[in-house]
Amino acid sequence: MAKGALGLVVLLALVLAVNWGRISRLLLVNSLFAADKIIYNFSHMNEILPSDSLPQSGEVHSWPVALSPINQTYQSSGKATEVTAMLAELQTTALVVVKDGTLVHEAYFKGTGPDDLRISWSMSKSFVSALTGLALANGDIASINDPVTKYVPALAASAYNEVSLRDVMHMSSGVEFDEDYLDFNSDINKMGRVLALGGSLDEFSASITEQARLPGTGRQYVSMDTHVISMVLRAATGQTLQDYFVQNLWSKIGAGNDGYYSTDSDGNAFALGGLNLRTRDYALFGELMRNGGRRGDVQIIPADWVAISTIDTAPSDVTGFPFGYGYQWWMPPQADDEFFAVGVYGQYIYINPKAGIVIAKNAAHREFTEVDEAGVDYLSKNVELFRSIAEHYSDWKFPD
Repeated sequence: MAKGALGLVVLLALVLAVNWGRISRLLLVNSLFAADKIIYNFSHMNEILPSDSLPQSGEVHSWPVALSPINQTYQSSGKATEVTAMLAELQTTALVVVKDGTLVHEAYFKGTGPDDLRISWSMSKSFVSALTGLALANGDIASINDPVTKYVPALAASAYNEVSLRDVMHMSSGVEFDEDYLDFNSDINKMGRVLALGGSLDEFSASITEQARLPGTGRQYVSMDTHVISMVLRAATGQTLQDYFVQNLWSKIGAGNDGYYSTDSDGNAFALGGLNLRTRDYALFGELMRNGGRRGDVQIIPADWVAISTIDTAPSDVTGFPFGYGYQWWMPPQADDEFFAVGVYGQYIYINPKAGIVIAKNAAHREFTEVDEAGVDYLSKNVELFRSIAEHYSDWKFPD
């Protein structure tokens, strides 16, 4: 082998050795949603991305348990549909149903179990909303109308300059951002590669410089808006999001196990989708919200924040999408006091206070963006299923 070629081989070997961690992580991220790996990956994100533990502390919540069969069928698109068949179609990995604080149904699928720490994806955004309400109540953030750059001057050269926290909470920041998960070159997938290659999500947020419209004039789902909220929280409280989460929420709601946040290479929480918890603990957070932020005699999240954050106050969606939006929470069309958190690939916390129902569902649904033969999207199909479960348990009473 010529000396020049040998030198090139040695140089390439050195580059690979120095960057192997980043390269291997990128390869793992690129295969994250592969059909033969997605179920395992969604319960083992700490093997793919850096992570920071959320240690369980405080008194563990003891669920009253009175398991009762779930409904067998419900009406969907004018025909009887089997619940078990729909759960299978939705590629469900876990389902927990709580009625008036009692666990009435719990099931795990596809080789998963109750202690799996499952990735939340965008359900994580609703937890960030709760923390924001706490920071406002504590005076760490003076007003929801404050511009985010009051707390994070590093965003002054970005499209977030002078955008209010309210508009960011509403997903109406107006920044130009492509959220197409199926387009390799979309902004959301560029963000994923930054995360995989050990980049900074703060720097990525600051690099967004184009505006699509004036802030507050229309809602467009932009996941980086939630990271900007987390930047405000960190600056306002002087704590990492992880520490603030554990101190103010995780240690108080009765969590039954450790959780963890996936992070970027700076150690900052992947706030827009990186929370990893047991399905029972997702349900526990839903139960806290169902009770207006109260656990027993302790008000953990301000009741007025729970009320205002879970109703449709955001501007209309620019694409005409019919679901409502509050402060990082969703409302279905014709909502009857219902609201929910949702993450890609089928993660849900559905809360129906009037029915006394909380449903936590995890899934590995690779077709989550598609529609069925009747043109019904899978977000609507999930809500329809949840409403049928809520109706089924509407007359349920704790056994004597």
